[in-house]
Formats: sequence, C-alpha cells, structure tokens
Amino acid sequence: MRLAEIFERVMGHEAPVEFQAYDGSRAGDRDAPVRVEVRSPLALSYLASAPGELGLARAYVSGHLDIVGDMYTALASMATSTLEGIPAKVKAELALRLSWSRLWWPVRRPPVESRLRGRRHSKARDQKAIAHHYDVSNRFYEWILGPSMAYTCAVYPTEDTTLEQAQWTKHDLVARKLGLTEGMRLLDVGCGWGGMVMHAARHYRVRALGVTLSRKQAEWAQKAIAEAGLSELAEVRHLDYRDVPESGFDAVSSIGLTEHIGKANLASYVRFLHSRLRPGGRLLNHCITRPDNHAPARTGGFINRYVFPDGELEGPGTIVSAIHDNGFEVRHEENLREHYALTLAAWCANLDAHWDEAVREVGEGRARVWRLYMAASRLGFERNTVQLHQVLAVKLDGTRSGMPLRPDW
Repeated sequence: MRLAEIFERVMGHEAPVEFQAYDGSRAGDRDAPVRVEVRSPLALSYLASAPGELGLARAYVSGHLDIVGDMYTALASMATSTLEGIPAKVKAELALRLSWSRLWWPVRRPPVESRLRGRRHSKARDQKAIAHHYDVSNRFYEWILGPSMAYTCAVYPTEDTTLEQAQWTKHDLVARKLGLTEGMRLLDVGCGWGGMVMHAARHYRVRALGVTLSRKQAEWAQKAIAEAGLSELAEVRHLDYRDVPESGFDAVSSIGLTEHIGKANLASYVRFLHSRLRPGGRLLNHCITRPDNHAPARTGGFINRYVFPDGELEGPGTIVSAIHDNGFEVRHEENLREHYALTLAAWCANLDAHWDEAVREVGEGRARVWRLYMAASRLGFERNTVQLHQVLAVKLDGTRSGMPLRPDW
C-alpha cells in the first residue's frame, strides 16, 4: 500500500480530501477543495515520536505535512478520524513506515513549542506562559483581531453582524450586566489590549484599571488610551492580578482570564476578586469551559504545547460553584458557544487575508500554529466540545444584592 493510500485509510475514505505524498502516490478525491500533502519522511517521524494529535500538529507546524485549501474545511472533513482504532492491516502498514522513518530520520520539536519550567501557576511560570502566547507581535494580532484588538468571544446580534460590531456589543453587554454608570470604578483582570477598559471609560465615564501579564499588551493599550484621550479615566498596567493593591471597586470584569488560572486556584482567584469589590459590587466572569464537569481540566497535546501552556478548562458547574462558594451570589449565567464559533471564523478569515504578512512578521511555524488552532477551536465550539460561559455575580451588602428584579441589560 502506497503512502497516500495509508493516510486516506487513516483519515477516512469518506472525507472529501485529496492526499499526495512525497513518494509520488495520490489518493482520495482529486476534485476535493482540500489537499493533504505528506512532503517528507520527517512527517512520518513526527507521527512516530508522538502518535495522534500532537504528532500530526508537529508535522504540520514544521511544514513536513501541509494542508492546501481552507483549514476549517479540512478539519471538518476529517474531524471524526483518529489514529486510534484504524484497521489492523493499515495500522501494521503504517507502523512499518513509521519505524523506518523514525530509525533514519530523528526529529526535533519545532522551536515554537513551549517548554515551561517551575511550579505550575506560580507567578513566574504564569508570566512565561502568557508571554509565549501574547508577547508575539502586536502587529500580528492587529491583522487577526482587527481594530477592536479584542481576543475573546464577541457577541453577535445577528449572523451577519461584523466582527467589530460584535466585539462592541460584547463589551457593552458586560458593561450593562455590571451596571456601570459614570463615576464608578472598574477593575478588568486579564485585560488584553484594553478593549473593555477603554469601552467603559469612553461610553460610561467609568474610571477603569486593567491589568495584564503581557508586557506588549500593556504597552499597546497605554498608547491607545493616550491617543483616544482617555488617560484621565483609563489605565492598563503590566501586572499580575494577584498584585493589584487597590480595593473598593464597584465592578470587576474577567474576560478570558479564568482559562489561565488553574482549577486548583479557582477558589483563591474568586476570593481575591471578592476582596477587591465594595459591598454590592458585581463580578462578570467570561471564560471558555468544558461542556460538563467530568472531563479533566488540563489541556493536553497541541493546545498545551503550542497555544496556551498550562491552560485549564473547567465545566460550567465548577465555575459557578467556585464563584458561589467563595463569597458571591450568582445572579445570571449564559452560554455563548455559537458566538465564539462566529468570532473564530472572522479571525481565521483575517489571518488568511494577511497570511504573507503574518509569516514575515512571526515566522511560518507560528503562523501555522494560529491557523490550525483557530480553525480547530471554531469546530470545537460548533460541535460542543467546548463552550463559552458568562457568569454574573454580586458581593452582597448584608442581604441586599442591589440587582434589578429582572435583568435590565
């Protein structure tokens, strides 16, 4: 059996994909919109060294396996296939190929793979984990995210809403859930490039402080704040949220930070945010979750090595319980899963539109990581393997919540 035919058997005969290999073999649908190219024996070596998702990802990131055509279409076509449970005859044939390639073509991990040291979720290690993903290039993120520079799930009133409109809607939804009004003080933890901070200052005249572990994000945000004439109201600091000295805030927003906290630290994270609020203050926690509370929290394989080192995704019940059991009263919760799929589709389109510039800016390996992970994440939200939950809670003032009898946002 020739190599392309082996990959076709592995990926599935039904997938509308063409397969080509360096040995000249071809298989699959030659009119398919997507083509998988096995460009060298090193692709097989990566599979031999780390079978399954991680091996395939390493082969793709290093360029020894390529996907020609739309990445999302390719993954959607092959999403039900794995390297587990393939027919014994095909597995034996693949094993022969892999054992030969592993013997003669030893491989190294692509340089964009993370290698963290130290205690998990210590301040020093968290700083390195955040730098790995966010301190890449502000220009690179500008191409992917667009003018909003918002790297979290947007909120789409309709499916034809633009990305910019949807990100504005997300920030405004958070502001209204938090009940922001002029003169209030907002703390935004894990603030990214300052989108929520600037929205609150510009549209609600709130004094807003954002903190991020990414130095490049903080530098970009402070410049944007100054250029927008918001310096009297808004500030972004390069700071661990655990080191924020101020307290007595009227509201705390956490948009996309909880994924970096770790399940073991959820309780202390919630208690810290509780300690920074005045009585009657509200918390809005916005984060990616597992679809249930049964799966392990820690991410593995490709996402952990290349995208979000030390990332952990808990189930929505775990998140709600951690908030409710550590000083807050939970008042509202909603799942925005479909909205994140739409957000990721827009980011993927932006990256494709700026592909050549992105490769020149950050290198082909890193650009390939983003292309693969964003398309795979879009598919994950569509197929309900991950979700996005917003939880609104209040720090009671005695027994008074200060919340409206019905949601007014």
